[in-house]
Amino acid sequence: MKIGAAMFFTDYSMAPDELARALEERGFESLWAPEHSHIPLQRATPWPGGGDLPKMYYDVLDPFVTLTAAAVATTTLRLGTGICLVVQRDPIQTAKSVASLDRISGGRFLFGVGNGWNREEIENHGTAFETRHKLARERIEAMQAIWTQAKPEYHGEFVDFAPMMTWPKPVQKPHPPIIVGGAFPWGARRAIRYGNGWMPHRVRQHYADVAALIPQFRQMVGEAGRSLAELPVTIWGAKEDRDALLADRDLGVERVVVSLDAAKRDAILPELDRWAELARQAG
Repeated sequence: MKIGAAMFFTDYSMAPDELARALEERGFESLWAPEHSHIPLQRATPWPGGGDLPKMYYDVLDPFVTLTAAAVATTTLRLGTGICLVVQRDPIQTAKSVASLDRISGGRFLFGVGNGWNREEIENHGTAFETRHKLARERIEAMQAIWTQAKPEYHGEFVDFAPMMTWPKPVQKPHPPIIVGGAFPWGARRAIRYGNGWMPHRVRQHYADVAALIPQFRQMVGEAGRSLAELPVTIWGAKEDRDALLADRDLGVERVVVSLDAAKRDAILPELDRWAELARQAG
């Protein structure tokens, strides 16, 4: 089983190139960068984590910039958006950012996507909160066309463009894996419809533990006529416990992601050392 790590990169955290090198040296598989364009001061939407919204949400850097720095500093570490808010981004420009980062990294990019929880942030981008899920699907389908076709075009309710020419194309074929974040069952259904993996959050499942949901997810995959090999599970929020890692591994989870504080190296490196030792013990 693979182990990744995520950080809200800010001006008071470790730098992305520094963290990326530390992860690669310790055998981590991937680095994940989240996204928030801004946080409106007039906000009624509660944070899914409960309580006050942490400061790092207000301060986080752009994920494509930070992951580019991480890509240049490493050779094997995979680099993922965790998650990219596609409902707040133009699909033509985002498709170019994804393909460019996949090129710069030599085919190491993982396109983690999600549809967001912060209604006020989303609506500041001109997106209707109630229809954001359909908008996300159309934007992802449009990006898939851009990545795989010489003269792509797309015609939907929300996304519509005539044939165009746009390069570069990604290194990974047909395109970088689209790993869909979101709770069960809605996020799982979206992953099955247009994704290449499902990424639930361990501590935000309101109905059951993630482990109890994975068999149901696999049943849904089969009923949809898709292969389990096409839709591996990444669990966001790893438990710092050897038995928990072994349980995730035995359940067939492909990857767990450790959530790191937006902190400097003196706080982060000892934590990475503990995780590296746990990974060694879990085999």
